[in-house]
Parts: sequence; structure tokens; C-alpha cells
Amino acid sequence: MKTEKNILIAFLLNLSFSVFEIIGGIFTNSVAIISDSIHDLGDALSIGLSFFFERKSKKRADLKYTYGYIRYSVLGGLITTAILLVGSILVIYNAIYRIINPVDVNYEGMIIFAVVGVILNFLAAYFTKDGNSINQKSVNLHMLEDVLGWIVVLVGAIIMNFTNIRILDPIMSIIVAIFIFVNAFKNLKKVLDLFLEKTPNDIDLIELKEHLLEIDNVDDIHHIHVWSIDGFNNYATMHIVSNAKDIKKVKEDIRSELKSHNICHAILETETEVCIDKDCNLDNIKIEHHHHHHH
Repeated sequence: MKTEKNILIAFLLNLSFSVFEIIGGIFTNSVAIISDSIHDLGDALSIGLSFFFERKSKKRADLKYTYGYIRYSVLGGLITTAILLVGSILVIYNAIYRIINPVDVNYEGMIIFAVVGVILNFLAAYFTKDGNSINQKSVNLHMLEDVLGWIVVLVGAIIMNFTNIRILDPIMSIIVAIFIFVNAFKNLKKVLDLFLEKTPNDIDLIELKEHLLEIDNVDDIHHIHVWSIDGFNNYATMHIVSNAKDIKKVKEDIRSELKSHNICHAILETETEVCIDKDCNLDNIKIEHHHHHHH
């Protein structure tokens, strides 16, 4: 519940702040502030979505979603990321236009807005710093970006105040936008990996298989699949070849080994003879130097 409350607080802060910021950007005529406000508005929307999806993702598994609704939280992250990618491209486009046609900016006003911006966003970042869903991580990332963005605006405004180099304003907004773009892109990759059922980064299948084969009475293992629902909870399925009398014990050993590899839920199928379907074996994904033959 704490996650949700934090996300809601962040949403309200961001929404009211982006409105305040648009007014400030128009008042000071600064593209850096206006671009930041677009980014903030995007954040507010995406945080609103996150809130909605985070709530949905807490729902228990049912017949329609047998894994539960955890992936909804990932979907929130995906939409957020898409908003940011588009937003940052728009910002860069506008800034380049400003570099070609410079305009006057009210620097004192910028400095005041930037100070307020740093303080408010720092508070918002502080509120959302602990959370363990990809969704909340992306929300917190936004908050930190906002703080950074404002620090850049503040420094730039102070420099421009003393030197009157007008081109700094659009240049700053480009720097902020590139930073946002790169981070959003990384986040997008994480989300897509989940949707593509990629083996989680912290799981080394070869090593996992070696560990499992060391367990008593495990003759062979194939059809290993490991995937993640939300970037934290890993699931696995596999076939185990074993002639053990007490198959329950073998399964228990395997499950506890899987737990140590961060796999919380596993479906284990056991059989007594080695699989005929040669395609199913991990060994076919030839990884030469890993062949320790177990006797």
C-alpha cells in the first residue's frame, strides 16, 4: 500500500508542478524550462498510469490471469517510457529551432523557478525512493531526472545572467533531453526483455544446470526454461531424468537449489528415461568449454 500512496503523492506534486512550470516557462521565455515542463507533464501522466497499473498488478491470480496481474506494472513502465522517448525528441527539435533563432530570456525569473524546482523535485524523489517494482523504479528515475534537469537549468541561468550567452538555454534543454532519452531507452530494453521471455540477466543457465546435475539421483536435465514475470520474480520449468525411489526428495533438493538462484516458482516434470527429443537438450546450444561430464 505504501508504494501506491507514494505514487499518488508524486503524481499530485508533479501535475501541479508542471502547470506552475509551464506558466514559468512562458513568463521567463526559457525553452529549457518549457521543455522541462513537457517532460514533467509526461511524468505526471505516466505516474498516473503507474498508479493505476500498480493497483491492478496487486490483484490476486484468477482464471483470466493465472500468473496474477504483475505484468500490468511492467506495462505501466512501458507506456511511461514511450511518453518520455517521444517527449525528449520533441524537446530536442524545439531546442534546435531556438539555437537557429535565439530569443531573449528572463534569467532572474529562471533562477527563482529553478531553485523552487530543485527543492520540490528533491522532495518528490525522496518520497518515491523505496519501491521494488520496475514501475516504481521508473517513477523514481523520473524524479531524479527532474532534480538533475533543474540543477542544470539553475547553473545555466546563473551563467547566462552574468554572461548573456543566450544559446545556453536551448543547449541545456538538449542535454537534459538526451539524458532522458538514453535512460528511457535502457528502461524500454528491460521491459521488452520481459515481454520476450528472455532469460533473466542474473541467471546463468549453464551454471544452473551444472549445479542441478550435482544433486543426488539427478541423471539428466533438459527442457530448462527460465523467465521472469516482472523483473524480480523468476519462474522455471524443466524435465528431470531420475531413477530415484524417492522422487519427492529429489524435487525438494532441486527446488531449494533453484531458490538459491532466485527462482521462486518451478514446475518440475520427472521421467525415468533420457529424453528422445534431441532438440530439447541445453547441450545442443553448444557451449564447448562448459562440458563437464558427470558420471
